[in-house]
Amino acid sequence: MLFSPYTIRDVTLKNRIVMSPMCMYACDREDGTVHNWHLIHYATRAVGQVGLIIVEATAVTPQGRISARDLGIWDDDHIDGLRTLTSLVHEQGAKIGIQLAHAGRKANVAEEIFAPSPLPFDETMRTPKEMTKADIEETIHAFQNGARRAKEAGFDVIEIHAAHGYLINEFLSPLTNKRTDEYGGENRYRFLSEVIEAVKEVWSGPLFVRISASDYHPDGLTVNDYVEYAKRMKAQGVDLIDVSSGAVVPAKIDAYPGYQVPFAETIRREANVATGAVGLITSGRQAEEILRNNRADLIFIGRELLRNPYWPKTAANELGIQLEAPKPYVRGW
Repeated sequence: MLFSPYTIRDVTLKNRIVMSPMCMYACDREDGTVHNWHLIHYATRAVGQVGLIIVEATAVTPQGRISARDLGIWDDDHIDGLRTLTSLVHEQGAKIGIQLAHAGRKANVAEEIFAPSPLPFDETMRTPKEMTKADIEETIHAFQNGARRAKEAGFDVIEIHAAHGYLINEFLSPLTNKRTDEYGGENRYRFLSEVIEAVKEVWSGPLFVRISASDYHPDGLTVNDYVEYAKRMKAQGVDLIDVSSGAVVPAKIDAYPGYQVPFAETIRREANVATGAVGLITSGRQAEEILRNNRADLIFIGRELLRNPYWPKTAANELGIQLEAPKPYVRGW
């Protein structure tokens, strides 16, 4: 199953292997534009036969960067570089997505930082400004403009980053959202809902959302809360939930191979929505088990693809699959 095609809306992936979005911190001019590193890094994984490559968290505003060296999509000047990147990946037979992001209180940039409530992540980080309704509206509009630019740049998939303690995750969690207005309390989902609707106004292709399915805190959100959120996302037209966990507050996480897969399995079963499994998935047999037992629909590979750009070939060897090689590599494969 790992090497079977998978269709979402009008996009067909040649296999179920997805490169998980991972920050590269490679914008040497701090302007958010694509540089040679990005072109080499992502295209290499396409040559390696990854089915879908999702570009790292790409900031919809300058103050929404995780670091000053992150990619950006807050300006039309970013489109040309991103278009070059999508073209390179398409030439090698892969599909490409982009993760639209805003770091919220976890932004490590010179600009003033924003969050739903004025709570720092920990004692080493700055206290964010509590967002006004005008700030919220501007940020939703920034996500929409990011989606428009992603479309113009030729991306096949958009993923909204609502995980890992960044801005949207901060609105969702009671640990970080102490608001008493229409974006707080029982209405913590509203910000994500409005971002989804704004993106859909300019984007009709496959739409993913990455979530953190557990806050790993007794007063935080659990996978059961995210089942309900996932039902809402599906009703809004989200095609797949990319299921990660943690990082909204400091927490000790017992990480082991496949430790997040049960979250993806639960959400898939209880919310009846497609999911992506991620987190210490390192072998073809492990990935195949997840798919065959209907625990997820796509396999998101992160650090293993940093270690081995040709991991799909390694996985195919494990599973006894003859993977078609790029023509220049036939002699070696």
